[in-house]
Amino acid sequence: MEKKNSVPNNTITRDMNQLCEPVGNRYETVAIIAKRANQIAADVKVELSKKLQEFATQPDEMEEGVGNQEQIEISKYYERLPKPTLKAIKELEDGKIHYHKNMPQ
Repeated sequence: MEKKNSVPNNTITRDMNQLCEPVGNRYETVAIIAKRANQIAADVKVELSKKLQEFATQPDEMEEGVGNQEQIEISKYYERLPKPTLKAIKELEDGKIHYHKNMPQ
């Protein structure tokens, strides 16, 4: 399980002008953040599915208490992770998102 990387777990107020400064346009900034948040959410979903797939055995084969408790712990861990949008905003602020503008011809 990856380290949270100092991403806040709650929403904080940000200066929109400062957030949009690297991109130069509010709407493009929001679109970039949304696309990256979707990518992060998809990655987390795949990772969680792989971990929970281990518990997809027949109920007769698995000890109910042990396996169920492990599933609960894994689910709680993923619930406590920062939201994908917050991670995407942090990546944009840190300059870790690379994007390019398509110029009309």
